[in-house]
Amino acid sequence: MQRVSIHAAKTNLSKLIEAALNGEEVVIARGSKPVVRLVPVIQGSFKIGLLKGQLGDGPDFFEPLDDSDLDLWEGGR
Repeated sequence: MQRVSIHAAKTNLSKLIEAALNGEEVVIARGSKPVVRLVPVIQGSFKIGLLKGQLGDGPDFFEPLDDSDLDLWEGGR
């Protein structure tokens, strides 16, 4: 575990980021009290269209409403 002061962290931020990315635990302290831990953000893979064809057909929002549905939207009963 690497423990550094806030001043040292500001001076060596790039090196500390690399250390965290390489799996090293980096703790930044204010005086002798640890205040934050520097950890890498896990990069997830995101795929557009992952469920394409598996959910079925949804409503077509561009089609006109039925008269009964339109009446409900316009406050009629």
